[in-house]
Amino acid sequence: MRVERSRRALRAALLGLLEEQSFDRTTIRDISARAGTGYATFFRHYSDKSALLNDLAAFEISELLKRALPILYAVDTRAACVALCRYVDEQRNLWSALLTGGAAGTLREEFVRQARVVAAEAKPGHRPDSWLPADLAVVFGASAVADILAWWLQQAPGYTVDEIADILDRLVIAPILQA
Repeated sequence: MRVERSRRALRAALLGLLEEQSFDRTTIRDISARAGTGYATFFRHYSDKSALLNDLAAFEISELLKRALPILYAVDTRAACVALCRYVDEQRNLWSALLTGGAAGTLREEFVRQARVVAAEAKPGHRPDSWLPADLAVVFGASAVADILAWWLQQAPGYTVDEIADILDRLVIAPILQA
């Protein structure tokens, strides 16, 4: 129980710090101080700050997928895309660290892995009237969403939530649903 409390505190501390500054500028001392744990305690749980980020990422990816996958089954896919983009925009520093940092490839794989699990639980199987295998639609959709969000987070001055939602809906969601 104490171990899990410390891990939760460290994840919450990193999440809070990412709202204020970039991952690269965040130190283990910053994380430990924010979590209210000792510096040595950090290393009992994680080998480095990237390991903590990966732990946080697994949780945040599942939260993002809870918003992303229902888009495929929504009546108003445009509104669902807006909600997804708002969620990412509200936690821009976190998602910039996750999707554009050094671990972006690994995180993209985790995103696709979790998307497959969630999609299999939500809508298993292949529609016989579709030329697109369901599993490929999930892999393509999850990969495309992750890549478009990563691209968006790197843009300066940037695009609005509505503009990116429109791109996601028209470039990814509509074609998948038409298939």
